[in-house]
Amino acid sequence: MSKVLITGGCGFIGRHVTQELLSQGYSVRILDALIEQVHGDTAPAIPDGVDFIRGEMCDAAAVREALDGVEQVIHLAAEVGVGQSQYEIARYVGANDLGTAVLLENMIGREIKKVVVASSMSVYGEGAYDTAGGERVLNARRRAADIRSGGWNPRTADGKSLHPVPTDEQKPVDLASIYALTKYAQERQALIFGEAYNVPAVALRLFNVFGAGQALSNPYTGVLANFASRLASGNAPTVFEDGEQRRDFIHVRDVARAFRLALEKADAAGQVINVGSGRSYSISEVVRMLAQAMGRPQIAPEILGKARSGDIRNCFADISKARDLLGFEPREPLEDSLGELADWVSGEVIIDRGAEMRQGLEQRGLVS
Repeated sequence: MSKVLITGGCGFIGRHVTQELLSQGYSVRILDALIEQVHGDTAPAIPDGVDFIRGEMCDAAAVREALDGVEQVIHLAAEVGVGQSQYEIARYVGANDLGTAVLLENMIGREIKKVVVASSMSVYGEGAYDTAGGERVLNARRRAADIRSGGWNPRTADGKSLHPVPTDEQKPVDLASIYALTKYAQERQALIFGEAYNVPAVALRLFNVFGAGQALSNPYTGVLANFASRLASGNAPTVFEDGEQRRDFIHVRDVARAFRLALEKADAAGQVINVGSGRSYSISEVVRMLAQAMGRPQIAPEILGKARSGDIRNCFADISKARDLLGFEPREPLEDSLGELADWVSGEVIIDRGAEMRQGLEQRGLVS
């Protein structure tokens, strides 16, 4: 099997992708900066037989070293989180977009057989909707004035209600946050590079990834990890808006398998592909399910009735393309996996920074 470079391979998704590839006989090298916000001050364990290079994506020398002798690349390294991206703009653009540019530039002239980049469902902005008459709407947007008055759901131009439906890859992007902007730039860079240099490139648009191992002390990581930190600390999870916004949650092991399939399937080249569960859940429903799994059903979420800058109302995946091109089928639905997550959380040292996150956003006027 070929040698694969995984950038960000020590992160939550990266560790699972590493294990997935090792289990299938691949050789793996990891390039990771080990930033404190994600990893704390404890270096993660590197699996036996895996090469590890510590370095930033913008460090061309480290990137060149990491690329030596590899045949395929999975690019996961990125700053993540909508809220933080709205004020640490240079950090996000630098790490995500310039970092990707450095990687691609240093791939020129090498025998790279495929590059797979992690994009995000955030590039869609609002998901797809139908009108009451069944007409598809792909450009729904909420007005700031409506949000401030508690009108959480997008409406048609003449004020009629809309019904959220699964979002496929044909929906035009609508970038509502700096994070979304950087993820779209990452995927486009990879696909443009692949076309120019005849390197098969794939962008996987990940929906909300969850599972054991997510950074519980990083309030800008996945929403389930944030809720779990609050619940484990005896605090009410913070829920923006009214809690009825809908999302798609995909288990990290399913995501890891999707990355392997994207390496292996020739038909994926040049494509953007949704990776989600194909199911939708309201955020308030997810909080209740998680509290039950963690034995904290008495802790009700704090429904803020306020919106966070950059957030959208509804977006969940149509995964028909992943099924067709990758042969991908999710195996671990949210409702069957929360027990495992709760067991893992119970053995972790929790540092709950949810209140710190909220305060930082409010001080900057990013919650209204």
